[in-house]
Amino acid sequence: MTPELIALCMFGLLLSGLFMGHPLAFVLGGTAVLGAVIAGKPMVLGIVINRIFGDVLENFTLIAIPLFVLMARFLSDSGVTDRMFEALRLLLSNVRGGLALAVVFISILLAATTGIIGASITVMGVMALRPMLQYGYSATLTTGVIAASGCLGILIPPSIMLILMASYSPLTVGELFAGSMIPGILLGLLYAAWVVVVAIFDPKSAPAVEPDEKIERSALFKMLAAEAVPPLVLILGILGSLLAGIATATEASAIGAFLALTIVILRGKFEWKTFYSALLETGRTSAMILFIVIGATAFTGVFNITGGLRATQAIIRGLEMEPWMLLTMMLFIVFILGAFLDWTGIVLLSFPIFLPIVQEMNVSLLWFVVLMALVLQTSFLTPPFGYALFYLRALAPKEVRTGQIIKGVLPFIGLIVAMCLTVAAFPQLVLWLPEVLYTK
Repeated sequence: MTPELIALCMFGLLLSGLFMGHPLAFVLGGTAVLGAVIAGKPMVLGIVINRIFGDVLENFTLIAIPLFVLMARFLSDSGVTDRMFEALRLLLSNVRGGLALAVVFISILLAATTGIIGASITVMGVMALRPMLQYGYSATLTTGVIAASGCLGILIPPSIMLILMASYSPLTVGELFAGSMIPGILLGLLYAAWVVVVAIFDPKSAPAVEPDEKIERSALFKMLAAEAVPPLVLILGILGSLLAGIATATEASAIGAFLALTIVILRGKFEWKTFYSALLETGRTSAMILFIVIGATAFTGVFNITGGLRATQAIIRGLEMEPWMLLTMMLFIVFILGAFLDWTGIVLLSFPIFLPIVQEMNVSLLWFVVLMALVLQTSFLTPPFGYALFYLRALAPKEVRTGQIIKGVLPFIGLIVAMCLTVAAFPQLVLWLPEVLYTK
């Protein structure tokens, strides 16, 4: 069997398993086993097992994943974001679109302290969804801004996705964190600008509201400043130690988990029951991610050894395209895959194929990977399998239709594409900060 046919069979099996509704981790692992049998090389599975032990179980960078998940849960238990949102809600209540702007700003802060999409969207959905609807905000703007802003956590450091990307590329975690920081914050500000535009041209969708309680603005500013201190200390502890070269990604994640637990204790929120629940949730989330990593490692191992990887790369190299067209095609493939796979599977399947070709083109690998991270924002928003849509469907009242949720995220998908074009046109948005921090 030719390598091209093996590649076609393996991708066919992968898509069949996904559309049948099986978990991604088991689809990837099962496809690896069937691919080895179809290729007539079942003995490669022994090599793949050794590769799993070497590339996954001995990859200490991956230890940062459960620690950051634990940190996110501790921060959620501390109640910091609830108080900050309440202060912002009251400060911006008389401003058109003020509640939506509060959602964006708190989501940026959450992204910089958690990096967990499910946690960010759930927290903002519980705090902001029903109040915004009750105050007359349109269902499309409300659901769209909560879903899109909640997804910033995979782009703004510390991001679990960036850690996984660094583990499977020549880039370091520090470089990826530094490179994605400016595009991530700019994307959040772009969301805020869109809210302002909607408030100006469609004021009924984003009305100003009279606050339901009277508190002096000076008191609100003090409350906001006081509640902002713990997250800022957390951000400084994680990103400061990492970007300054004081700590590795694993050590920085441990610092973050320790600081988050300290915040919980100092705020009097520590309970053994919630602590135990946080450990269980961390174990479940980490196991899910690492199962996918193991399945994808098995898939790419068989795909590589049986010649499918080289055949696929040869087909891409054989396309008579300008470099920018080839890069655009790669990112478009990532965008399409985002409608059917989560970011973990996309990263682990596409990196072995795309990154060697990008390096051959003398294009900045850091710039391309951050562009890919930007595109992967859409993987949570694009139907039929956008996880943010499912989170909001579970949180939204029955009168909010699924079609309204999907309609609400469409403008934000357009903003993500606009941000991608901006980063493509101005690579220094990605490269400037890493050059300042890491160029000697």
